[in-house]
Amino acid sequence: MRKKVLLSVVVSVFNGEDVLDDCLKSASFADEIIVINNSSLDRTEKIACKYTDKIFTRPNNSMLNINKNFGFSKASGDWILSLDADERITPELQKEILSTINHELSTASGYWIPRKNIIFGKWIEHTGWYPDHQLRLFKRGKGRFPEEHVHEMVKVEGDVDYLKNNIIHNSYESISQFLNKLATIYGPNEAEQLIKKGYIFDWRDAIRFPVREFLSRFFAREGYRDGFHGLMLSLLMAFYHFIVFAYIWEKHKFKQINDEAMLAETEKEITQSSKDLFFWFSKEKAKLIRNPLKQIFHKILRKVKS
Repeated sequence: MRKKVLLSVVVSVFNGEDVLDDCLKSASFADEIIVINNSSLDRTEKIACKYTDKIFTRPNNSMLNINKNFGFSKASGDWILSLDADERITPELQKEILSTINHELSTASGYWIPRKNIIFGKWIEHTGWYPDHQLRLFKRGKGRFPEEHVHEMVKVEGDVDYLKNNIIHNSYESISQFLNKLATIYGPNEAEQLIKKGYIFDWRDAIRFPVREFLSRFFAREGYRDGFHGLMLSLLMAFYHFIVFAYIWEKHKFKQINDEAMLAETEKEITQSSKDLFFWFSKEKAKLIRNPLKQIFHKILRKVKS
């Protein structure tokens, strides 16, 4: 008889009293649950005690993945499933995970799992938030975070494959929560990473960064299909990229720029941004036109105005 394959779930959490119970309840099918308590100040540890005695308290490191790697090192299962406290496993995903890791013919060392992000009470199906694949299931000893970037993925030794069912991610519930994370955690880290990669400061990027992000989210990744949520999230992400640039400026000690051509250059950037906006509006509106003749007319009009 084949030996049972064991699964360890690792959850890293800071002040997660509002979400941790649902997370751990959904993970209770696992053979082992490990909770890394990042020095929480609320009822996090008390809630975790309901599901496991394998609770480790660590300093609340802004590089979140250091503590996650620590949790992986404490796992004893054949496979590890990495979860955040605001995520939960659906019954369908549970069945798929158990079936996958117990499949004798499987050769993969890790699996990407699609993630449904619930933001401000709505499942965001576009705007770059779905399917949002996360590499969360992997063989013990085969996966870890590089510990270089707050948004990095687990690196897995060996082949990886995809699961079909979703992790549910209750991502952001308020504007203040959204802005706090982006402005105080993600923004500074993103700025540091860009500088390390050799980013050369250009004041024009104060305009380019947010504009490009908005165009990418709202048009290229069809954020408009998410309705007003898509518009607001595209604008909020544009603001985030402006914040990233502001942190880069700060790293350059608030470099003074007294360029006589600044007004003309600013006008040039905004003019180009307006052209880009018109291009994307026209392109996406064309998708909604069903009449072939109207499609041709729309393309001609777009070329004339561009």
